[in-house]
Amino acid sequence: MTEKVEYADCPVSYCMQKIGGKWKPIIIYLIRKGANRFGILQKGIEGITKQMLAKQLRELEEDGILNRKIYPEIPPRVEYSFTAYGESLFPIVDAMSAWGLEQMKEEV
Repeated sequence: MTEKVEYADCPVSYCMQKIGGKWKPIIIYLIRKGANRFGILQKGIEGITKQMLAKQLRELEEDGILNRKIYPEIPPRVEYSFTAYGESLFPIVDAMSAWGLEQMKEEV
């Protein structure tokens, strides 16, 4: 028997809504590796514009995945970190990374 599932009721779709797309997985990966500042992220992501990076970071922040901390310095320094909710994604990201690495090896 095949179960009918609507998009809004699919837990995998829900997850992909939060962390899917072209840029969010890369942003999450880099912040997890310690690249927590805008300039470092922009340099580390081939082909992303400043506007797109800002938009994606804002969405991750609005979804409760990232914290954005502004330091009162001149010039202002902004750092991104994971919320507890964002950290709950680590096992998922780790599993996706392990699977991706394995598949990439097999394609060579």
